[in-house]
Amino acid sequence: MIEMTNMTLAIPDELSEKMKKHHEIRWTAVARQAIERKLHDLELIERLASKSKLTQKEVHEISEQIKASAAKKLGL
Repeated sequence: MIEMTNMTLAIPDELSEKMKKHHEIRWTAVARQAIERKLHDLELIERLASKSKLTQKEVHEISEQIKASAAKKLGL
């Protein structure tokens, strides 16, 4: 059997009310899947970064350029 750790999180009341309208959804499973996806993404980033020759400053600059480009495309 897989051992599980309990986790408590706070969500805004408005979000809670919306969730209550969907009793058919297993919200713990949704949260678990979101956490797994995020961890997968972080592990991928760490693997890529470990092979990168970019400096932290260069990574930050590229990140800012991507954010600016995305904001421009979205009209933000």
